[in-house]
Amino acid sequence: MTMAITPIIGTLAYILDQESDRVLLIRRDSRPDDDHFGKVNGLGGKVEKDENILCGIEREIVEEAGISITEYALRGVITWTDFGPKREDWLGFIFLVTGWEGTPKSFNDEGSLEWIPKQQFLEACDTDTLTQEKSKLPIWEGDKYFIPMIFDSDPRVF
Repeated sequence: MTMAITPIIGTLAYILDQESDRVLLIRRDSRPDDDHFGKVNGLGGKVEKDENILCGIEREIVEEAGISITEYALRGVITWTDFGPKREDWLGFIFLVTGWEGTPKSFNDEGSLEWIPKQQFLEACDTDTLTQEKSKLPIWEGDKYFIPMIFDSDPRVF
């Protein structure tokens, strides 16, 4: 007997200011009961039933950062299994955003929004533990495998 997998469809965006080479991240510091509490991450969330992934990421960025994205590219598709408080399976569409209108918020209901140097963010993904610690950016262990591919020059979707 096989079980059907019906994942939650989600989006995750990394907003890159190419002039300053910084990435807009959320520091999940608003709700201590949040599975992500204390971590830094991109912005995004669930795609609604009446949305496609593009409408979903556009809406999520307006809600979470207060900006309208104008230039973005799908960089990858990943899965998260047994994720979140309900231990659900997710299918995540990962975007790199390089253009937007408006000024990002400094915080939202989930935490503080911060511009982090891209190099520091990539150091948090380094295979060397000392380099990771030096970055002082707490990220999910699994994110270290795909984050570098978001910013690399390979145009292929991972």
